[in-house]
This record gives sequence, structure tokens and C-alpha cells, in this order.
Amino acid sequence: MRRRRSALAFGALLLAVPLAAALDLVAGRALSVGEAWQAFTGGAVDLTARHLVWEVRLPRALVALGAGAALGLAGLILQAAMRNPLAAPEVTGVTPGAVFGAVAATGVGLADWASPVAVVVSAVAGGCGGAGLLWLMTGRTRSDPAQMAVHGVLVSAALSGLTAVTLLAAPGELGSVVQWMVGTTEARTWQHWNLLWPWALFWGAAACLTAGPLMLLRCGERVAEAAGLVPARTRGLALLCAVALTAGAVASVGALGFVGLVVPHAALALFGADLRLTLPGAALAGAVAVCGADAVAQLASRAATAWGAEHLSVPVGAVTTCAGAAVLLFVARRHAVQP
Repeated sequence: MRRRRSALAFGALLLAVPLAAALDLVAGRALSVGEAWQAFTGGAVDLTARHLVWEVRLPRALVALGAGAALGLAGLILQAAMRNPLAAPEVTGVTPGAVFGAVAATGVGLADWASPVAVVVSAVAGGCGGAGLLWLMTGRTRSDPAQMAVHGVLVSAALSGLTAVTLLAAPGELGSVVQWMVGTTEARTWQHWNLLWPWALFWGAAACLTAGPLMLLRCGERVAEAAGLVPARTRGLALLCAVALTAGAVASVGALGFVGLVVPHAALALFGADLRLTLPGAALAGAVAVCGADAVAQLASRAATAWGAEHLSVPVGAVTTCAGAAVLLFVARRHAVQP
């Protein structure tokens, strides 16, 4: 029964991925649904419509899919490795570190927001630096998931404060990075996609290889040691994969809230505790969640245009944050009323 349910869920997510991408392609402003679809399928439309679909909307949808898959995987790896259901990239120093790295590099002139390569490199370096700071702070308590989570919150708060200070010191950069700090797929190009997919594919495959060791580690360190594993090394390799996936995603789309926290719980509910199936399921669920949220953001921007707010652009991070907060509030209230 469990296998059949998991197979159905996996098939549904495989179908949902192209559906979410198709919705993202036709949801934006400037083109009607029919014009966007004709441009994508090679119909008789003008060159402007074709350019908008193939050079603007398609890479945007692909980046949303790739970043969502990376964040879904990273969140589940973090929760499994730290044995903490509330572990997420936002509170482990990785996301705030990536934001700080990109903002700091831009503020001092080392990176330019017009250059995706420079921003991606800066953000990845910052994300790895945030994770390294957490690793140094935990010291001998690395094997204690609770202590690691507490230190992660402290590191994340400190890095967020440094980002705010950097923006105050370089206020001219505020307008160009504020949406990126919330999380956005605006102006994503093929260059962003070409930087993201090899990184996400490599570290995603490496993360899936940690499924078996992590399942043993969740049974307890003594069980893992009896099976021949070194718990600290296994946890460290898994966290490295999570850090790399998060840094790559944040470098591409910014700090998308709640994706790395909520998506793993949805994957566990759909596929169960077998990480060999749940990790790929989390990647698919994350891709659908972020791409679907981006389509909702574009539809909201289109609706704002109809109401006279032509310059209002809703970032995808606002949608994921609101949706994630609503889900967590629903779950909390549901558990609160249980006897």
C-alpha cells in the first residue's frame, strides 16, 4: 500500500513539473496566454513575443525549477542530518551567508548585479562561509543536533545583521538588492540557468548518495557505528551537500523563505521515511512549489496591472513566505486542538 501510494505521488509530481513550467510561461504580463503558447510552440507570432518567451520566460521557469529542487533537497538533508524537523537553510547560516556575500561584494564593487557570474560566485562563497562559521562555533558539540540548531540561529541572526549594516554603509545598492533578498526570479537569463543546473545536478546526485547512511544515522549513532559508519564524517558530508545546494539556489534566485522548511515535510508525508525515495521526491516537490509560486507571483503582477498598478512586481519570495507561513500556522493550530 505504501509503495503504491509513493508511486502515485511520484508520478503526480513528475506530471506537475511540466504543468507548473507551462503555467509559468503563460502567466506573465505583456503577452496573452494564446500569444505565449503560440510563441513557445513556434506559431505565427512576432519576433518580440518569441523573444519574451524563449529568452525571458523560459530561462526564468527553468531557474525556478532548479532552485526549488535544490532547496527541497537541501532542507530534507539538513533535517535528517541534524535530526531536527525545524532545521532549514534560513537558520543554519547558509542562506543569510549567501545574501551577505553577494551584498558585500556588490557594495565594495567586486560584483555587479548585471553580471550573474560574479554575483553567483560571491553568494556561494558567502553561503559556504556562513556554514563554516557555524561549524567552527559548534566545536565539540557538532554531534548534538539541538546545540547545532541553536548555534545556527545565532549565526544566521549575526549574518543578517551584517547584511543590514552593509546596506546602510552602501545605500545606493539597496534598490538593486532588496527584491533579491526577498527572493525573485525577475531578469533571470540563460546564463543563470547554465550556472545553476550543473551545480545543482552534481550536488543533488551527491546528496542522494547519502540517503542510506543518513537512514542509519537516524537510528542512532551506535547503530550507525555498528554498521561501519563514522557518524561525524557522514553528517559532515551530508551537510556539505546541503550547504552547496542552498548556496547555489540562493545565488540564483535569492532568499526564498520556507521552501527548505515546508517542502521536506510534504515529501515525508507523501513518500515516508525511506530517504532513497523521499530525497528525489523532495527535489520534485521543491521544483513544483517554487515554479508554481513564481506563476502565482506573475499572475498577481498581471492582476495589479489591471487595477492600475503597472509598476508593481510581486516577487516569488513573497508568495513562498506567505504560503509557508500559512501552512505552518495551519499545522500548529491543528496540533494545538488535538487532545
